[in-house]
Amino acid sequence: MTRSDLVDEIAARFAQLTHRDAELAVKTVLDAMSDALVKGHRIEIRGFGSFSINRRPPRVGRNPRSGETVQIPEKRVPHFKPGKALREAVDAETTRSAPVKAAPKT
Repeated sequence: MTRSDLVDEIAARFAQLTHRDAELAVKTVLDAMSDALVKGHRIEIRGFGSFSINRRPPRVGRNPRSGETVQIPEKRVPHFKPGKALREAVDAETTRSAPVKAAPKT
């Protein structure tokens, strides 16, 4: 699902919102989440999951073309951990749509 798909879904579900209002709502929420992560805050959405920042320590890497060693600096990267309800919903959908395996012959 893309951002525009999300805007279309919200506009379709809530008839009182115009497409422009739905777009503004999605933009506002995503901007607020981005700003919070940039500041190092953790975001928790009950039933969905949590977003946090993980630190990747500096390390020594290799340039695959030349083989020379390269210093890779420390990085802060966003991390998503799904909530229990989301994990169970995805797992239930996976098991429901998975093909049934035949029993092994003995």
